[in-house]
Amino acid sequence: MRNLFRRALGIGLVSLPPTCLPRITLATVFVPVMSAGTLQAQSGPQPGTPGVLVLFDGKSLDGWKKTDFFRAGEVKIADGTILMSVGGSMTGVTSTRPDLPRTNYELSYEAMRLAGRDFFAAATFPVGKSYVTLINGGWGGHVTGLSSLNGADASENETNGSFKFQDKTWYKFRVRVTDEVIRCWIDEKEIVAVDHSGMQVGTRIETRENQPLGFATWETTGAVRKVELRRLSPAEIAATRKPE
Repeated sequence: MRNLFRRALGIGLVSLPPTCLPRITLATVFVPVMSAGTLQAQSGPQPGTPGVLVLFDGKSLDGWKKTDFFRAGEVKIADGTILMSVGGSMTGVTSTRPDLPRTNYELSYEAMRLAGRDFFAAATFPVGKSYVTLINGGWGGHVTGLSSLNGADASENETNGSFKFQDKTWYKFRVRVTDEVIRCWIDEKEIVAVDHSGMQVGTRIETRENQPLGFATWETTGAVRKVELRRLSPAEIAATRKPE
């Protein structure tokens, strides 16, 4: 019943075509029990939501610095994006803002791989007193997950997943962090849902220069844009439940 409920609303799973749904039954039975907080928790804020921190203005690197990676490639603004060219091995940017929240927030951004076969916008972000990195396309181009949990990186821990990325294609990422849970989506498909309370959360040594918040590539050219962050409302925090 729970899976039917989630499929009917298209929440957390791939939406079914309208022709597959019994319209009267779903509209009259399921829709009324959905709260506004639950819907917003799944789909994120609407454009123009108050309280959103725009971290990249599309015009300059204000609020950012080139990450001090060894033999990093070029970082520049190109066509409204932060373009990170192939380095040897990593290239990236790190936020210099002092007002970033450490928990109960949502980070969103869009990223694209232009060339290469590895991660093209690995995002490092705060989790309470520590940090973690969402890998996108690591270990040869397909591994997604968090590095690291209890000392195990994204290829080895419970968040390990596979996602096929296409070159020159924009993907929308959304990361939600509360005191207990980390949830991540790509184009509204949930790829990570983990209860981090009681876990050892930390970054691999390679991405520590991206702390407190930043993006990195590995022998790959990548671009990011529309980087925003906002604090969660009490209703959204409550709706961001532990994975079952």
